[in-house]
Formats: sequence, structure tokens, C-alpha cells
Amino acid sequence: MPDFTDKLSPAQPDGPTTLAHERAQSNVSVKELSEHLLSSDGFLERQARILKLIQQEPLLSKEKQQNLSRPDRFKLGLARAKLLRRLKDQHNWSHDEYKMAEYLVDDVSPYFLHLEMFITTIREQASEEQRAYWMPLIESWKIVGAYAQTELGHGSNVRGLELEARWDSQSKEFILHSPTLTASKWWNGSLGRIANHAIVVAQLLLPRPGSPDQYVSHGPHPFIVQVRDMKTHLPLDGIVVGDIGPKYGYITMDNAYMLFDHFSVDPNTGKYTKPEQPALVYGSLTYVRAQIVHHARLVLARAVTIAVRYTAIRRQFQDRDGDKRGPEMAVLDYPTVQIRILPLLATAFALHYTGLSMRSIYQNTREDVEKGDFHSLAHMHSMSSGLKSLCTMLAADGVETCRRAMGGHGFGGGSGLIQLNNDYLSKPTVEGDNWMITQQVAAYLIKKMTAAVDSPASTATDETDAIFKEFIRNRGSRSFDAAERDMLASDRDIVKSFELRATALAYEAYEQRVHKKQSWNSLLIQLHKLSKAQSQYILVKTFFEALSTDNSLSNSTSSILWELFRLFALFTMENEGFEFFRCNAVARSDLDRLPTRVQELMSRIRPHAVNLVDSWIIPDYLLDSALGRYDGRVYEDLYNRAHRLNPLNRITFNPNYWEDEIVKGSADSGASILSKL
Repeated sequence: MPDFTDKLSPAQPDGPTTLAHERAQSNVSVKELSEHLLSSDGFLERQARILKLIQQEPLLSKEKQQNLSRPDRFKLGLARAKLLRRLKDQHNWSHDEYKMAEYLVDDVSPYFLHLEMFITTIREQASEEQRAYWMPLIESWKIVGAYAQTELGHGSNVRGLELEARWDSQSKEFILHSPTLTASKWWNGSLGRIANHAIVVAQLLLPRPGSPDQYVSHGPHPFIVQVRDMKTHLPLDGIVVGDIGPKYGYITMDNAYMLFDHFSVDPNTGKYTKPEQPALVYGSLTYVRAQIVHHARLVLARAVTIAVRYTAIRRQFQDRDGDKRGPEMAVLDYPTVQIRILPLLATAFALHYTGLSMRSIYQNTREDVEKGDFHSLAHMHSMSSGLKSLCTMLAADGVETCRRAMGGHGFGGGSGLIQLNNDYLSKPTVEGDNWMITQQVAAYLIKKMTAAVDSPASTATDETDAIFKEFIRNRGSRSFDAAERDMLASDRDIVKSFELRATALAYEAYEQRVHKKQSWNSLLIQLHKLSKAQSQYILVKTFFEALSTDNSLSNSTSSILWELFRLFALFTMENEGFEFFRCNAVARSDLDRLPTRVQELMSRIRPHAVNLVDSWIIPDYLLDSALGRYDGRVYEDLYNRAHRLNPLNRITFNPNYWEDEIVKGSADSGASILSKL
């Protein structure tokens, strides 16, 4: 029903006027930059085509989803996931087209683990006979699978898993049994209410030769296990399984608990086969980590898009040194806001180039492995571990930084960040805790440094080996003197400083561990810093090389990308300044000038900020944000969501504490509400 507020408009200059001015003042071509970023694998064309289809589906409307309870939101998520699979069949979508639809709908699909860990594990670790049987069932969704590794008492320490898989030589079956409460499987996505099969990781117990009553553990191994009846979908006898309940984010994911009571696994349907190459067990995990690194850029780009557009429109206070009767300043013009948002804008681009590189390295390594060449597997595993840790930290912290930089409205449902923020909070923990997995990077680098120290003059086996051997041969020479480099004039010197800092930290870790024999546990903080430094070097180096080798961009676009490179690298260097100085990677005089240089870079990037975020071509449907919408109608949308779309405002409540009635004219009371829970 119309009311007088329908005729009200925001104060001038309004959002559309402001964003039009922002876009006009920049000479960065959004079309050119977006094609540079996203057109190489057909992303832009695919997004535009799939977006038109899914926006026609009423079930995929996001208008009121934030007001649903968790059970209703899960039901909606499952209904949407089923619809997407039907649309895939209807339109004969490829895997990339289906994943694009999932990306745009932005629900964590209840089928996510079926499509990622379950199918990947069987494809990479099962025997040919197993693949022939299972893959058609998986790809047709005739069965729905999950991946059950983490337990209530153990996550990162896979060797400590308690679930037992005991071979019964009489029945010729594996018996799965949870001997303790902490042996319960926990956090396993897609398993709580949806999956009927699972890859279950358990301690393999086999009879001791000559002593059939005694068992020997052969460590954790994966089993393919049916967990629910295929007709009734009820848990099979001997299995207790369910959803673990509310959590940060992932509202449409049924993370599970599952326990086994002497549950029999027929080897004809759930047989364990040891992989021919034990190194292949890295495959599933490394694949997911590579995907996470590649996806981080899009997550951060969403948050930065919202933050840049909104803070360009939002005005607060006049310039203290300007005309007190003049217009209020755009929030994005305050350096205290720029220092929080613009380095994150630069970071999104850094993550982009590294994500592309990580994906390429993974694909090349998999091709090598399929040919029987495993030489690059350790490097890929180390790289994916370090980058997963750093990139998810940058993206997760970046989303929250953007939210805070937007003030009060950033806290509201119209920000578009509630689901994004909550869902992405899992990434620094899942697929390897961000602090724990950095040990894998450090162990690899210490091993490489040890080899370099032992034979510094020999031919290098790879790039890391070459860098380490150069460091060993030339330590203390003039070429390694920080005063010989100029961070503020040479982009190549910036990259070299990141390389030297990471290499010096690797050498320190080598000395502490190999020479001084310090315990691993006492070095963990130092090793985490080493992994972070190495991964930051990879981001900076990859960004630099991508810009250095691409001659297709116009001068205006290339120029602003180089400014983004410098901002990302020098902002990072300033934050890690003591470490750079201690490692003789940067001169003190350069460190002293970094704050001014960073602020100069931000002032040059600021006029292009809106066009730079526009270049990510993130549709309003995906953003689902009043603050970040492309047309700038921030305040109209915020009011519409509050006044017209909020179902709470259609209920008349009884505020009298002496009356049990909750809603006027209804039988609702505290007791009746409890009875519905």
C-alpha cells in the first residue's frame, strides 16, 4: 500500500549521479580490463548467458532469503540445488556452466562435497575396476556422496583419527567401529542429511600374521561406505548420523556427525585398495586447495566492489581545512578509509594472477603425475599449502575490513556481506588449518636449503634451488646489500627484496633446525613466518611477471595495473618492515619513505577506483547488496528492504509484559513458541 515515503528521494548528489561522475573521471577502460581479467576461459560470456537463465527462476530470487530460519533456508538451498541440476540437464550445461550457476546463486550447495571431494577422491585414488563401477553412479547422481575424514577429536592430525576399520577374516568384511565419542565423524559436509554414501577415513586394523586375535594398525585409509538406505534414506543399522546444527555461515550445508557400531562393509561394495603411488593421496587435497586459491580473488573482489562503490557515494563531514558550507566529503576521500580499502583492491588483482598461476601449475603437475613423473608434486603441495593459508587469510580479513570501513550500514543486511563474510570464515580452517599447514611449506624449504648448502656450485634442479644456491654463494657480497636497491624506483628491485627476505628466513630456519638441532615445536612461529614470506614473494613475483609479459593492454590500463602492483607490494612491505630490514632486504631509508609512497599511490589510484571494481563485472544479482549496487541507488534500496521486504514489519506485537500474548490477535505465547522448536 503506497505511503508518503514512496515519493521521497535521497539528498543530492545522489548515488547514480556520484557513480556517473566517478566513472567519467577515469580513463581506465572497464571493457578492456574485464576482458583481460576474465575472458580467457570464457568466464564473461558464460556468466552473462547463465545469469539470464537463472534470473528467470522465481526459486532463485534472493529478495527475502535473509529472513528465513535455518531449517527453511536449508530446504530452500536443497530445492535450489536440485533445480540447478535439472537446469543442467535441460540446457546440457558443461561442468563450467553448472559451476557458474552455483557461483551466481551463491548458496553452498548441499551437494558440494559430492561434486568436489567425493568424486575427486574416487577418480584419483580408486582402482580402475572401482572407477568403472562408481563413476557412472556419481556423475549421474544416482548416488550422493560425501567425504568423512575429520572427527570430533581430530581434524588436522589425520594420523590421530580414532574410527577403526577392522578386517574380519571369518566374514571377509571390514568392521567399522567408533570406540569413543571423539571418534565421531564431525564437520563432514553433504553428509548430515543428504548423502547416502561417503568416503570414510578410518584406521586400518589387520590381523597380526600368526596371531589372528591381535591386530596391527596400518594407519588411516579411505573406504567407500553406503550410510543410508537407497529407498527410505534412513541411516543403515549400526550408523548414527545427523546434522551438527547452527554454525558461522554455511547455512545451506548439512555438516555431519556420524558414528559406527560394529558396522560391516562388504568388500565387494566397499573395498579398500592401497594406491599404487602413495603420493597420489595428496591429489584430492591439493586440488581443493588450488581451487580455494583461485576462488579467493572473486571473494575479495566482491567485498571491495561493495566497499568502493558505497564509500564513493557515502558523504560525511566537510573538509576541516575547506569551506564549512561546502558539500560533505565522500568517505573514500579520507586517507583513513583509503588505507583500508585501496590496498585490498590491489590485493584482489594480486590474488587473480596468483590464482591463474596456481591453477596452471596444478594442471601441469597432474599431467606429469599421470605420465608417472612425480618430481614436481612436492613443490606443488608446498606451494598450494602456503598460498591457501595466505590467500584465504587475505580474503577473509579483507571482507571484514571492508565491512568495518563502511561504518554502520556495513553491519546491516543490506551490505551484501553477511552471507559472504560468514561463509568465507570457514576457509582459513578447512582443507588444512592456516597455521598448521604452513609447516609443510617450511619443511619443504628447509629441505631445499639443506641441499643448496651441501652443493652450492652444482647445477640447479629448479627455480627455488637456483635462488637458494645464489644466496649461499653470494651472501655478504655487494649485490646482496639493501643499499644497492631502490624500492621506490625499480619494480624489479621490489620483487628481489621479497625474494631475499623469504630466502634469508629459509636459511635462518635451516640453521636453527639442521645446525643447532632445535626442536620443531620450538620453531613453529618462525616457520609460520617463513611460509608467509615465501607466499607473499610468490604473489608479488607472479603479479610482476604477469604485467611484464602482457603487451596487449593499452597504456592507460597497464599504467594503473602497475600502480596496483606497487601499492600491493609496498603496503605489504611496510606492514612487514622490521622483517625486511632485519633480513637486509630493504634499506632503512627506503622503509622510512614507504608511508609517503603508499599514500601517493593511493591518491593516484583513487580516481579510478570505481572503474577498477566495475572491471570484475560482478552482477547485482550476485552482490545482493544495497550498498554496492551498480546504479548507486543505495538509500532507496536500503529503505525498500527495511520498509517493504522485512516480514517483521507486517506483524503487530503485544508489548505488555503482563500479558502472555506475543502477537496481537493470535494465540502465540512464550510456551507456544517453545513447543514449535
